[in-house]
Amino acid sequence: MKFSAKRVFTVVTLASAALSLAGFASAQDRATSGPSVRYEDHHDTSLPARELTSLGSRVIHIDKGERRRPGPPIIGSEPDPVVQRTEIPLVGTANGLNFDGISDRDGVAPPDTNASVGATQVVEIVNTSYQVFNKTTGASVLGPAEINTVFAKFGGVCQSGPYYSDPVVLYDKMAGRWLITIIGSNNGFSTGSECIAVSTTSDATGAYNRYAYSFSPDLNDYPKFGVWPDAYYATYNLFGPVSFVGADACAYDRTAMLAGTTAAEICFTKSAEFSFLPGDMDGAGVATTGEPDFFVDLNNSTSLHLYTFHVDFTMPSNSTFTGPTTITVASYTEACGGGTCIPQPGTTQRLDSLADRLMFRLAYRNFSDHEALVVTHSVAGTGGDVSAARWYEIRSPNATPTVFQQGTFALSAVPLWMGSIGMDKVGDIALGVSASSGSVHPSIGYTGRKPTDPAGMMESPALIKLGPGSQTGGLSRWGDYSSMAIDPADDCTFWYSQMYIPANGSFNWHTRLASFKFVNCK
Repeated sequence: MKFSAKRVFTVVTLASAALSLAGFASAQDRATSGPSVRYEDHHDTSLPARELTSLGSRVIHIDKGERRRPGPPIIGSEPDPVVQRTEIPLVGTANGLNFDGISDRDGVAPPDTNASVGATQVVEIVNTSYQVFNKTTGASVLGPAEINTVFAKFGGVCQSGPYYSDPVVLYDKMAGRWLITIIGSNNGFSTGSECIAVSTTSDATGAYNRYAYSFSPDLNDYPKFGVWPDAYYATYNLFGPVSFVGADACAYDRTAMLAGTTAAEICFTKSAEFSFLPGDMDGAGVATTGEPDFFVDLNNSTSLHLYTFHVDFTMPSNSTFTGPTTITVASYTEACGGGTCIPQPGTTQRLDSLADRLMFRLAYRNFSDHEALVVTHSVAGTGGDVSAARWYEIRSPNATPTVFQQGTFALSAVPLWMGSIGMDKVGDIALGVSASSGSVHPSIGYTGRKPTDPAGMMESPALIKLGPGSQTGGLSRWGDYSSMAIDPADDCTFWYSQMYIPANGSFNWHTRLASFKFVNCK
């Protein structure tokens, strides 16, 4: 959720339809009972998105406060036992495209930049716009356009808001479809609805099956999604009218959404957890039919929590959310105490690390002899206000989950944060980050490793975009996430999407998309 001093959201100038919220259990009920089963408030199939982008819109302003992990920050032992202090050769990748994506159109910050890649297109999504690009040339195919135009003529808060935030785009590689999601609200985020659109073809400019799910009386903050064979899985931080309710893990009936029919939502709420990430599948598939999806969050300074979600849409009461399994990791301390400390040149304005949570995505891959998850978060790499990128490769998540390798990638005197990580079909790992210091404007770079590199080590980083400016005007929020995606055509090419500032200022961000692949991946 966005909590800057200034916010702008979009309103389509079409009348909204009233949606019935009757008959749905509250999140407080879900926290102490079995699985909660809901159905959408409304669903339909849209006209092609390319026919909806011309609909008029306007913007309004609101203020929001930050929503963080309850309790004190996570503080571990010093120094970091897995910080990488030895440089190895420049990351061995071949560069592809590197071009500007969406820039700030609505006075919104932070942008929540993320992108995914499909058969022929790349879709980037930010607060509160999306754009479709040709993945071969980088040419714009559609947009930029407001995300809520995808929900034009749908009715309710998904169409008319007027408040929107936290968008996610993923490509369902198994079905060749696009998944676009965003929070919609009509009351300044006191409560929210999840707006979900699933394309009817692999063309992101075509028609979508559209759904709206109310979370009233709670706010479904910071949603993250993952594609799995049996469901579209999602996570939320639920905030009630007074306080934090818990981390919500939900499964949406993927088969029904692909067909455009009524689709159940089955959820479990864990009041002691915060900011789960759901597993998002890359590559050919899971190890066994019916394998559950995996959910991971931070636990304490020496461990993660892992849950498994088995969903049964035929008999919802058979659905299970099992855990936690505690996974021991090297001791860490949240960067900036989970909050704001990233320096920039030419200003006293510091940037938010958002280090109180794991960073999107939790990327899953099944190899012939093992299963693996990779994930990253921001830690205090060398003490003080320096931030670094902690990363993990977790193996055997459906048996005895263990950390196969881990590391803290740090640059001398240049904090790194807001990372995203992925793994290609031969086991190469790529990690994209933001980097900023008192002498380096916020910039975009990446590092990575081959399976033959020493365990826990990343190669020397490569630059995607040297930032020309610093974010000023009292605006600390950055991100709140970025994305490392994998091209399903070759299962080798990484696409990283992240923000930067073109010149000193506020609410003037740009985004960058860059593709690259490791030379050993064929």
